[in-house]
Amino acid sequence: MNRRTYLAAVGTAGIAASAGCSAVTGTQTLSDPTVHEDSPGRKALVFNSNDGEVGHVGVDGHVKSDRIELTTEIWHQDGTRVDSIELRVWMPEIATESPAEVAVAAPVEGDSSPPPSLSLSTPKRDLGTAIEITDLDDLADETISTLNLIVIPGSRTATDLNIHATIELSGGGILSTDYTLDGELQLAYPGLTDQ
Repeated sequence: MNRRTYLAAVGTAGIAASAGCSAVTGTQTLSDPTVHEDSPGRKALVFNSNDGEVGHVGVDGHVKSDRIELTTEIWHQDGTRVDSIELRVWMPEIATESPAEVAVAAPVEGDSSPPPSLSLSTPKRDLGTAIEITDLDDLADETISTLNLIVIPGSRTATDLNIHATIELSGGGILSTDYTLDGELQLAYPGLTDQ
């Protein structure tokens, strides 16, 4: 066989094979998480793909005086980075009449970088308060457990709390997958009516 013909054939096959590599990477939306419940006020959304657990969002809350104090944990698999976090928090019984007040109580920050960008807003078409966190820097590849929230109900009868989470993850390599984790927790704090 002619050496030049062979090299041209192998080169063409290599180019054709590598041209399809961009199709191997992609974005996968995981919007049907499993809910793990330790108690009505402590739950986690677990997001799985064919390769196992991609990430989870956990919330642990307790009633203190007239408020709910929440700690959160956002875990993601090795090789992924958190690009953004959006949490939408509302109490369904009173969401349209007298919405709950929501505050970020503990700053989200890493060891050596400036704090990420954090904003709270009231969406025009959705219920509740939206909390958006971007520019995570050195927190992007860690478990994030420094986001604490306070929710003050607008009514003494409201006991249910919903948190809708959307987490954007990017893969770390050329052939990796980016993920959108999207799900909702429904929590209950009957102790609020005792206050």
